[in-house]
Amino acid sequence: MTQDWNPRTKAVHAGIRRSQYGELSEGLFVTQAFVYPTAEAAEARFQGAGDDEFIYARYGNPTNRMFEDRIAALEGTEDAFACTSGMAAVSAALMALTKAGDHVVSSRALFGSCLYVLEEVLARYGVEVTLVDGTDNAAWDAAIRPDTTLVFLESISNPTLEVVDLAHVVDVAHRNGALVVVDNVMATPVFSYATRMGVDLVVYSTTKHVDGQGRMLGGAICGSRALIRGPIETYVKHTGGAINPFAAWTHLKALETLELRVRAQAESTARIAEALVGHPKLSQMRYPTHPTHPQYDVAIAQAPSGGTVLAIEVKGGKDACFKFLNALNLFIISNNFADAKSIATHPATTTHQRLPQDQKDALGISDGLVRISVGLEHPDDLIADLMQALDLI
Repeated sequence: MTQDWNPRTKAVHAGIRRSQYGELSEGLFVTQAFVYPTAEAAEARFQGAGDDEFIYARYGNPTNRMFEDRIAALEGTEDAFACTSGMAAVSAALMALTKAGDHVVSSRALFGSCLYVLEEVLARYGVEVTLVDGTDNAAWDAAIRPDTTLVFLESISNPTLEVVDLAHVVDVAHRNGALVVVDNVMATPVFSYATRMGVDLVVYSTTKHVDGQGRMLGGAICGSRALIRGPIETYVKHTGGAINPFAAWTHLKALETLELRVRAQAESTARIAEALVGHPKLSQMRYPTHPTHPQYDVAIAQAPSGGTVLAIEVKGGKDACFKFLNALNLFIISNNFADAKSIATHPATTTHQRLPQDQKDALGISDGLVRISVGLEHPDDLIADLMQALDLI
């Protein structure tokens, strides 16, 4: 029945497990372990726990399972596993599916921590990693080989908002027998097209959008039951990356308003993008579904919205950027995004500060780049704040 519901209905009702008390709000189960009526029952549970049977909090928890079921229902996958953070989810997906001697192909435009896992961690353990320009289909064609094990990418890159032709990459990868793992946070769970395009695992930092209110870290890996309850669960339960039940409960409550929040934020972002394009103090405004975006045709073919984040290039580099940021009144200077509060970030000196300059140059992370995350404030107020700050440069 769940599969027939609209996303907004799934976000409220999917995955609910009620106790004998019949609580209206989902229960928060704060416990390390679980009790068995007999020794025989304990033995049977350890031989193979069912969906509503639990052993230890690191392996599973009723609150966590409700959240996993609900986000899987929203993404349209068979199952999901919830992790302590988005990076815990990314690293688990990559580590659980690779071994020494494997070949991984990834887009180059990635969040700095993702690059670290690929170039430092996987490479340290004998995995060959090839980085490509994710917007160049020919580059994917050349890099993906018959012995490629895994393909990884951000569907919309952070912070430069490059858009990958996901259908093309999935087709090439699957023809070569490789799995495709996508970090989908910028596309959002509301406008996600990853499952429709045939991606094998969809990874989210649920800190963004799902919680979306600056409270909790979290992550989720969505995919087939065979992958999630096979190598993913095995890896996470043995390495300790499972989400805390309180964070899972907070995420459950946040999912109830996810679509309402994200659609409102995305509508505001599109309005702000239109207001900023062509501004004399900017050399570029980038938003995936605005006609000026370099991959606009691909973006609009994949999703009706470009999400809740846009990027601008301020003329005058770092000094001008800092004047602009310091003049903002409504926008908060922070390194988070996809929050109810609007946020401005200077990636070159914060989130991507530790990248070597040649990598920043290759990724387009210049001293003039500002990432703008649009919250739930009225778009007219946000536009006025941006304009007055630009006027002061």
